[in-house]
Order: sequence, then structure tokens, then C-alpha cells
Amino acid sequence: MNFEKTEVVGGDKALVGIVMGSGSDWPELGHASETLLALGIPHERFVISAHRTPDRCADYAQSAKKRGIRAIIAAAGMAAHLPGVLAASTSVPVIGVPMATTMMGGLDSLLSMVQMPKGIPVATMSIGKHGAINAAIFCARMMAHDSPDIEEKLEAYVAKMADESAKQQPWNSK
Repeated sequence: MNFEKTEVVGGDKALVGIVMGSGSDWPELGHASETLLALGIPHERFVISAHRTPDRCADYAQSAKKRGIRAIIAAAGMAAHLPGVLAASTSVPVIGVPMATTMMGGLDSLLSMVQMPKGIPVATMSIGKHGAINAAIFCARMMAHDSPDIEEKLEAYVAKMADESAKQQPWNSK
């Protein structure tokens, strides 16, 4: 598949690839897309299964660097092989987001992602929504060093989170 002609969200040229093993991962992984948008990071989105479409998976990973992708956020559940398969085929950093499952609540996914063999690193976040958001923030932190725009938006995002946290007064709510 030609990944050159793809929809880019938030800009002209994607810097981050969001890849999920199944469309059912989107309700959680969509939070990564929203966060990247808030941080001004253009990105692309794909459903690619490590098991059902292995050639497409390899093609995506092998073309990522040439296409300007600087990080890949990959989500999967159960066996959760997608982040590792992508990481095995590219030098682009891969950030894994384990998806919750009905069998073990996502613990199976988490353990699959963190137990990578040496030489094939996957930076693994927490399970689900919070992991997806943290994956996007992690991307921004990696890119902020050479992008003043991303650094400025990241600082504003972090300041907004701090303000929201400081304003929490649950004992005063009715």
C-alpha cells in the first residue's frame, strides 16, 4: 500500500503515526489524536493488524522514516503484537498503548508490550485512555527540543493541567 497519499490531521505533513490493530481501539486511541491536535502535532491514523495484514504492517513501518514520521503510537489488545512488529521493522520510536480486554482488563496487552526482546524497544504507556493521552504528550516531549512551536504548546498544555488540578475542590461541589 502507498502510505504517501494519506489524510493528515492537523497539518500538511504528518509527524506522528497513530496505528491501531482494530477499529474498536479508536474510542480510546482517539484521545491521542485529540491531544496531538491540542499540541499542534500533525498526524495520520490507520487500522493495521499485525496478524491479519502483516505485509501492510511491515510496509507501514518500513516507509515511516522516509515519509517524515518521527514517532508511532501503536495500540493493540490481547496478544498486542502490533507495537513490537512495527518496532522490529523501523528505527522510528514506537510507543505502545495497551488496550483493555474482556479477559484480563488489558493486563494481557500490557505484559505483551513491555516484554520485548533486547534491541526492539517499545516505550509502553498505561492501559487505555490515559495511556493514549500520555503517548501523545511523550511524542510532544521528544519533538519539543527542536520545535519551539511544539515546546510552547506543550508548556501551555502542562500549565492548563496544573491549573485544572489546583482548582479541584471536591468538597465544595454540590
